[in-house]
Amino acid sequence: MRLNTRMLAVMGMLVGPAFGVMASENCEVRSGCNAAALCAAPEDTSAAGAWTVGARTVNIKGLTVEVWYPAEGNASLAALPKEYDMRLWLPSKEQKKIPDDKVPEQVCDCYADLPFDAEHGPYPVVLFAHGTGAFRTQTLSLMTHLASRGFVVLAADHPGLYLGDLLQFKFGAKVTTDLQTVLNALKSNAPELSFLQKKVALNHIGLIGHSAGGNAVSSLSGLEGVEFVVPMAAGGTQNGPDLKGSLIMGALNDKVVAYSRQQSGFAQSPSPKRLVGIANAGHLAFSDLCALKNKDGEDMVAVAQKYKIANAGFATGLWDGCADGQLDPAQAKVIVNYAVAAGAEEVLQCVDRTDSFKSLKGRYKDVSEYKEAL
Repeated sequence: MRLNTRMLAVMGMLVGPAFGVMASENCEVRSGCNAAALCAAPEDTSAAGAWTVGARTVNIKGLTVEVWYPAEGNASLAALPKEYDMRLWLPSKEQKKIPDDKVPEQVCDCYADLPFDAEHGPYPVVLFAHGTGAFRTQTLSLMTHLASRGFVVLAADHPGLYLGDLLQFKFGAKVTTDLQTVLNALKSNAPELSFLQKKVALNHIGLIGHSAGGNAVSSLSGLEGVEFVVPMAAGGTQNGPDLKGSLIMGALNDKVVAYSRQQSGFAQSPSPKRLVGIANAGHLAFSDLCALKNKDGEDMVAVAQKYKIANAGFATGLWDGCADGQLDPAQAKVIVNYAVAAGAEEVLQCVDRTDSFKSLKGRYKDVSEYKEAL
């Protein structure tokens, strides 16, 4: 574990919420949907919730799946934040090209394998689908943000879509099938997910996806228990018997999927629905990818080119929204966290977040468009 990671862990222990030291011991219990016992979260939905976040990597029928969840007590005080090595998503023969001290760092506001907080819940479930050339932790900050506010969040590396396959020209993704595989594992109490048994509310499911992943989650709006769908940089949503809301998000400067797609998608989507457009931002504004840099300040593309990762140039065509002068990734993260948490809590936790959306444009000058049909 590198020194800077240890320093971050110590800082988290000293100053609190920056690295998840807030614990469910500080929980002021409130009722969620169906009288679920949840910790009250800050009214500011961009702020972290009461839970320390645990993380576990599991394999479900060949899919590598990350699970982020509300953890028990102050367990994080004895642990270091989990860190993801970006080389793991490269083809195996390419991974050794990048030296240890040159890897872009992704330090998680979470801790590996902490005990699950079983004193509260049951918790709503959120599944996330990454975009083309990405991987399960591409939007890590949103995943941990939701888990800190009382959601169990799962994301898989999608074969035929994730970075390592893209660099080897291995196509043929079946993202909708992958998502259904994960949901079926939850519903059947698969051994890999036994630590979640009887702790999740499978009648309160949210689906979030970016780009190709956004298209996939939209097509699954009709699945049993799916109440909330968030396509990012994609299109709209389809109707479903249990669907209670959708949040369509787009970036006005997106050169990969034009913002007009989100506008037309919103128009065609069933109500209740909301549209959020972010100005001066590109395709990757809904991910953490632009912010991932090594200690020399080099981003993933620069590192890949420097160490001659095979076919890296093919992936750079999707690297839209990271240029100087565009919206700061840290600000984009705040807006995304705020809007998604507000929508998810309103639908999946039965919390009134009307005021959160009413104040959205006034709160964030970079939100250039907001529409709703409720």
